[in-house]
Amino acid sequence: MVDKDSHDCAASPFRIRLYSDPVLREKAFPVQAITDVERKLAEDMLATMYASPIGVGLAAPQVGILKRLIVIDLDRDASEESPSVLFNPTIQSLAGEATEEEGCLSFPGITADVKRAARAVVTAQDIDGEPVQIEAEDLLARALQHEIDHLDGILFIDYVRGLKRQLLRGKLRKLRQQSEQ
Repeated sequence: MVDKDSHDCAASPFRIRLYSDPVLREKAFPVQAITDVERKLAEDMLATMYASPIGVGLAAPQVGILKRLIVIDLDRDASEESPSVLFNPTIQSLAGEATEEEGCLSFPGITADVKRAARAVVTAQDIDGEPVQIEAEDLLARALQHEIDHLDGILFIDYVRGLKRQLLRGKLRKLRQQSEQ
């Protein structure tokens, strides 16, 4: 199921899909079984994320694969214990509110203030297929919400409204032109 067109072996295992790529608006499918293929996919997604100087999370649709898989590493040190690999993550509850600047690997150079829940409880399966529950707040809660949104075709810019959205239009148009070349 790996899209061969999404590979860029020179920099990382995958090419990150940019704004205007239709795959970013599609809904990902649940992972039925966590096999060595899925584990390798997670490993390659982490390598792709680490190849970027700024990413702390990546969702499978961002590399052109419509599977419900996200990887997150707030420390970005590539240690074995640090990254989270979550298959079929689901938000169980959200609480509080926080507005913070957000960016996205699929929107290089573009950031915006986004209002999200300050706390999130997420259930998923880990790399071994075991059920996990994460009670997160602050940056981890934000990253989980951001990456799970990707699995449903929702982008962080969808939360930007009014004048701020209008100010982003020029940057988004330029990014769209770059990604289509």
